[in-house]
Amino acid sequence: MPQSAGRPKGVTDARAQLIQAARRLFVAKPYDKVSIRCLAQVAGVNSALIRYYFADKSGLFEAMLRETAQPFLKQFQALPDSPKPETVVELMRTYYRIMGANPDLPRLIARVMMEHEQGPQRQIVEKIIGPIAMRMEKVFFTHPGRLRFHTSPEKARLSFLSLMIFPFLAPPALLELQGIRLSPEFLDELAEHNIQMLKQGLLTP
Repeated sequence: MPQSAGRPKGVTDARAQLIQAARRLFVAKPYDKVSIRCLAQVAGVNSALIRYYFADKSGLFEAMLRETAQPFLKQFQALPDSPKPETVVELMRTYYRIMGANPDLPRLIARVMMEHEQGPQRQIVEKIIGPIAMRMEKVFFTHPGRLRFHTSPEKARLSFLSLMIFPFLAPPALLELQGIRLSPEFLDELAEHNIQMLKQGLLTP
């Protein structure tokens, strides 16, 4: 008798295992080199579960990105048009906590953004990052009175991106030469340091 449609039989945490496998494999290899079969093997589940939970490989890739960054995305989406300084500070702290636990994620995003713009992975990243960039523009860089007098919004954006992204993109050998190790404790301290940089250098008191 054929099996009825519905939830496939298997381990109950198969979805979480697939997300973990995706996080591991998409960081280590280009998107086109990661197969459905390989994802299922690393996750230790049947490949049919990828279709069941995510429809296809691109669906798994998007779910992995969204769920990894979910605490930051949720907090960012709730950001008012004119946030208080304390709200901005907590947003940066959340970002560093997430990236500290997933330091390869910024490298993955940077690599995807340098790949062919028609690829599904590039479109997914732009779909997730695009609204954040537009919101950042409105809240931090074009909001009246947000930046210090005579500060260039364009240069302020680049400075902000440098503070947020470069620590995770810097070659480990370069950090080692400077005696820097991106431990959770160091990243907590770096978040506070960068917050002071923003307060004293870019944002109005």
